[in-house]
Amino acid sequence: MIKLRKYGRYAAVLCGLLAAAVLAGCDSKSTKTAEAMQLLQGLQYQEALDLFQSAEEEGENARLIDRGRGIAYMGLTQYEEAIACFEAALAGSDGFVQPVDFDVNYYLAAAFIKNGQPAEAEEVYNAILGLRPDEEDAYFLRGNARLQQNNYEGAKEDFDRMVSLDSDNYDRMIEIYQALQHYGYKDVGREYLENAMLAAEDKMNSYDSGRMYFYLGEYQKACVALEKAREKGDAESYLYLGRAYEATGDYNYAASVYNSWIAKDTGNAAIYNQLGLCEMAMGNYQRALEAFQAGMQVENNTLMQTLAFNEIVAYEHLEEYQKAYALVESYLKSYPDDEQARREQRFLSSR
Repeated sequence: MIKLRKYGRYAAVLCGLLAAAVLAGCDSKSTKTAEAMQLLQGLQYQEALDLFQSAEEEGENARLIDRGRGIAYMGLTQYEEAIACFEAALAGSDGFVQPVDFDVNYYLAAAFIKNGQPAEAEEVYNAILGLRPDEEDAYFLRGNARLQQNNYEGAKEDFDRMVSLDSDNYDRMIEIYQALQHYGYKDVGREYLENAMLAAEDKMNSYDSGRMYFYLGEYQKACVALEKAREKGDAESYLYLGRAYEATGDYNYAASVYNSWIAKDTGNAAIYNQLGLCEMAMGNYQRALEAFQAGMQVENNTLMQTLAFNEIVAYEHLEEYQKAYALVESYLKSYPDDEQARREQRFLSSR
């Protein structure tokens, strides 16, 4: 028998990887557990905890309940409690490794990162890689955990290993660049992008080369490549094209790029958010507000927190301080660990 190690005891990228797993793992018999997981999707963390309690009293799957409680406590920024729940879920294993064990270990590592324990998170990734030595996500996330511990050499080893496993994963290449840039290794991050472009030669498409040029700061080249990519009608191409024009200072044209996409598809929250930021940069705060609010109407979007915060900022610029204060109060109930929002709350309370 083999099983992942159980422990007695990052990051923005990790949250993205885990978001898709929130509804996973609920069997059809666990009615209240499944309902509680739906509440988590709506950020109703305390309500979900109450329902998990009822599920436990009715004898539903204990491991899934502990997993769900851990997610709820993470949402409430109660990371010690979350860690305890994830460890309880792992302790309930029958000794045979199942997909849920890997899922819970990723959550456990996320809780350690959020709790300021990157060394413990690294140990979790070590356990995952011990059983899945080609797990790309674990290499990338362990690299991030190592960067948090000032272990640049170890992080680079992980990133290099990940690239060797999937050298055409340009999304992840960009994430490596962003992680290295965040921790002060921008030039090293650039090397990953430059090497990817050299390796691809003429095979890299306009969208990917445009993104590479964008992060390398070669905005004119990015604009040329992404104009070609836009012809295929992809929302991400429009998004990067607009951002590239913003970087050159041409906010008017950037706004027209975003609006041209919205004219044919109103279902992309990221486009609305970027349009709002663009309008903010031009001082058009009412238009910015309308863009953020339109983005919030897009169903099942993953940018609700960003859009909600930007809505507050727009109201602040419009000098509607009472409205902004009411919104930030509500916002902090859903996102209590957002320090920037708490600073906004303090500022608005004095207006």
